[in-house]
Amino acid sequence: MKSTRKKMLLVIASVLLAIWALITIIPMYWMLVGSVQDTTMSASFKPQMIPEQLSLSPYERFFAKTDAWRWLYNSLLISVILTVTNVFFASLAGYAFAKLKFPGSQAVFWVLLGTMMIPAQVTLIPLYILMVNVFDLGDTYIAIILPAAVSVGNIFLMKQFMSTLPTSLIHAARIDACSEFGIFWKVILPMAKPGIAVLAIFTFVASWNEFFWPFLITNSNEMRTVQVGLASFVFAESTDFGAMMAGATIGALPMIILFFSLQRYFLQGITIGAVKG
Repeated sequence: MKSTRKKMLLVIASVLLAIWALITIIPMYWMLVGSVQDTTMSASFKPQMIPEQLSLSPYERFFAKTDAWRWLYNSLLISVILTVTNVFFASLAGYAFAKLKFPGSQAVFWVLLGTMMIPAQVTLIPLYILMVNVFDLGDTYIAIILPAAVSVGNIFLMKQFMSTLPTSLIHAARIDACSEFGIFWKVILPMAKPGIAVLAIFTFVASWNEFFWPFLITNSNEMRTVQVGLASFVFAESTDFGAMMAGATIGALPMIILFFSLQRYFLQGITIGAVKG
């Protein structure tokens, strides 16, 4: 009786998950379909889910009407730099909080965690004033990158992961007169590769998809990322929905490829921060 009940629950859960997956896939499918058909069909009240004629003209118009290559370059450059800085600084801080004992370490760590309770929207105006009016860095790469060079969430992630690493190897390295940075570089980082991989992937995805801060801090068309550029691809009289769908597809394609290529790391990232330190 219990086995039959479990099977029924499993079937019901599978059906519900399949329906939910279908619902989440429909917008992506419509984006892809809209990018290979005429603009009038893309904006139609009764869209064709299976287009009669396929065309790459929306992609041609997107690249012809916009600085798409510049936007993609900006997104890639910013995402790579933020990934590198977050991996480096979050790993250092995570190692310090997890394995080094120094006065006030717990207090500093809890203060950092406390800042995660502050909504990001609260700090946007002071941060904007600081970057634009105080440092005069508006519409620059530095203004986009600097506030996100390292996040408290990533520090917490690395601290939790490094807490699981064996301390005996660190003691052995100290006996061999290895410096603290040498221990971090030669002992900790090789063992922390799974956590670093998760951190790098999640940071790259978040940086690529970031919209509001680049939108707020940039003014010129040359400094826009692909997400901000798509938001500006709206005209007063009419909007080329086909070209917009093409741009959205191009912007989403790297993340789709990244997810399916490194799916096990995405799944690992769901639980890696839950390890008890």
